[in-house]
Amino acid sequence: MSRKNQSKQTLMYLEALNSKLMRLSKDHMASRARAHQMELKKSQAQGISSSSSSSSSSTKKSYFGIESFMLLVCLTASLLILPLVLPPLPPPPLMLLLLPICILLVLLLLGLMPSDVRDITSYL
Repeated sequence: MSRKNQSKQTLMYLEALNSKLMRLSKDHMASRARAHQMELKKSQAQGISSSSSSSSSSTKKSYFGIESFMLLVCLTASLLILPLVLPPLPPPPLMLLLLPICILLVLLLLGLMPSDVRDITSYL
């Protein structure tokens, strides 16, 4: 009987804890929503004040600036034009061609090795 009583007490405790967590979660979500609304009001107020001060010169910020866009255009043009202008190059030595394969094998070995290695020399 005491086991049944203990399970009832545990169940009641868990239900009380669950209801408390739900209340805290609702309170937290409400406070986050209020904070978000306040941030929106601030940004709208700043947008209105900045738009009234600079009514004719509204410039939209872009991801790339004009300097970086021009750099990308020049780099693209050089990659398209230089292979047509330069003479063909001889093939690289065989050892240089094996370098990316060796790097891939080392990275694969490091990726598959366990992360809690104390003595790394025991696995090599």
